[in-house]
Amino acid sequence: MHALPESTQRVAAELQRLRHPHAPRMLDDAARTAQQAADGLGVALGQIAKSIIFRRKSDDAAVLVVTSGDRRVDEKKVDALVGKTGRADAEFVKAKTGFAIGGVSPVAHSTAPVTLIDRELFRFDVIWAAAGHPHGVFQLSPHDLQRLTGAPVADVVQEISA
Repeated sequence: MHALPESTQRVAAELQRLRHPHAPRMLDDAARTAQQAADGLGVALGQIAKSIIFRRKSDDAAVLVVTSGDRRVDEKKVDALVGKTGRADAEFVKAKTGFAIGGVSPVAHSTAPVTLIDRELFRFDVIWAAAGHPHGVFQLSPHDLQRLTGAPVADVVQEISA
């Protein structure tokens, strides 16, 4: 575990504490985007659990939306669930989560975010999430994600046009 970057070690320790069976692994190439992660793992784009951070306007809280890699977040749906949000810049994301953009894990944040899980992730048995570093990922199921985060499952994505 000591060969892992510090932020990934934090994720590994949290996964271990929560008795998650899959430790983080490092990819040879960066997985800053869902497409890069899917390509690096040889899985469908939708199997990537991408972490999108918003900034809630009322209290400056981080709002984490974990969504399927092949979907786009509908900010109006998020706002209806958690209150008005705005964009979060890289400095805000790092300060609130302890992770850089491109490596935001759904667990082991420096400050617990308000979290929502995209119901579209439940189309898959196996998904992959960032493990605190642009090269770090870990395997889980959508049910594991819900158990690890305690977050509700919601409709938070844009409708797909046929």
